[in-house]
Amino acid sequence: MFNSYSEAEKFVKENNIRMVDLKFSDLAGRWHHVTISSSEFTQQLMTDGIGFDGSSVGLKSVKSGDMALIPDLSTGIIDPFWEIPTISFISNTIEADTKALFQDDPREVARRAEAMLKVSKLATHSLWGPEFEFYILNEIAYDNRSHTASYRLDAAEGIWNSNVQGFRDCIPAHGGYHAMAPRDHHYQTRAKMVTTLEDMRIPVKYHHHEVGAPGQCEIETPMLPLLFAADASMTIKYVTKMIALQQGQRVTYLPKPFFGEAGSGMHFHIQLFNNKTNVFYDPDGENLLSQTALLFIGGLLTHAPAVLAFTNPSTNSYRRLVPGYEAPVNCFFSSGNRSAAIRVPKYATAPDKVRFEFRPPDATSNPYLALAAMLMAGLDGINHKIDPTKAGFGPINENIFSWSQEQRSRIKPLPCSLSAAMDALETDNSFLQTGHVFSENLINNWICAKREEEKQVSIRPHPYEIEMYSDI
Repeated sequence: MFNSYSEAEKFVKENNIRMVDLKFSDLAGRWHHVTISSSEFTQQLMTDGIGFDGSSVGLKSVKSGDMALIPDLSTGIIDPFWEIPTISFISNTIEADTKALFQDDPREVARRAEAMLKVSKLATHSLWGPEFEFYILNEIAYDNRSHTASYRLDAAEGIWNSNVQGFRDCIPAHGGYHAMAPRDHHYQTRAKMVTTLEDMRIPVKYHHHEVGAPGQCEIETPMLPLLFAADASMTIKYVTKMIALQQGQRVTYLPKPFFGEAGSGMHFHIQLFNNKTNVFYDPDGENLLSQTALLFIGGLLTHAPAVLAFTNPSTNSYRRLVPGYEAPVNCFFSSGNRSAAIRVPKYATAPDKVRFEFRPPDATSNPYLALAAMLMAGLDGINHKIDPTKAGFGPINENIFSWSQEQRSRIKPLPCSLSAAMDALETDNSFLQTGHVFSENLINNWICAKREEEKQVSIRPHPYEIEMYSDI
């Protein structure tokens, strides 16, 4: 929004802005913020920043936790959710003493990945089209203590509410795809989400009801530059949750909130451009894909198990990545097959539209790290000429679930647990460290944090265990 501090200062004064909000991402991908009075929005802020404790958000150790925030003025936008006029900036984290950019700031990792692409001279920039799937719920409640473990989710559209007055137009299980009103209870809410995003300069391609009957929705953006796509991902999650809250509802991006219902992914459409030329397009290539596109696919599928450590970084991620749904469980690419890890959309045939879609990711990821990891895997495929057609990655355009076990065993599987994804990342991470895009320290901290999360889930008794075994 602003190219200089003087532009931002002028806007703040002319629009009677009283608060300046500085947002930043922790390691896991949650936004945090600190707010200053507009009187403290000075030129000195742009060099010294506002101090905070990086150890409290997983960015640093306790013994050296002092850090500071400097607003990225280009991200300035009026925050529509506060009564007092507030301008919001996504911020960069710096070292408190040297004022150098913190190398493991997730946003800085994404920037380095973009820079790596330019240095490679393979393309001038990449474009990414994320699809955001989420559930709009009436209630999210949970209780985890030594003697009890439970959760409860309720949704206006849930079939269990079919006999409740006011909730008669419910959707049968798996019947929500592009559902029409009156069954689609959430059009007004989604439309408000979209108009709010557009007012905040986040473009939206479309929105609709998704397959999941109890309130699953989707919002999709057009193709966006990498860093903007990551910033937009953070903003979209924020806006959707805040709009739902205003309606007395809750939004969850859990990959698998409901047993037996569709999970929520965050698929990414991917393109590389050399100025205005789509590097992935070849009019003579199969599915109109260039050799560069195929090599990118080869790298992404070769490193997919390690990439999933960043794109699918929660224990709940692997409740979604199971056979029998549209979620992918194997490493192959296909034209139109939605069970493939990579799908080449049949409808994208114009030279500037040809692309492919990486389907495993979900929104429990930190988008800065997820996007950087996908780009680095693809670039590694190009640099090492990993042809997916020779590496056993397809294309496969059949329904593999109709294959015999012997046939399916020839396809490389995706990790089936968070632990398996971390194992893959431990043994395959050099492609991420190329050009110092990911530091060894960040990778190690990520693995430690995620292994601890899985441990905390695994050591607790599960309610279904009690049901199965308590009478033995």
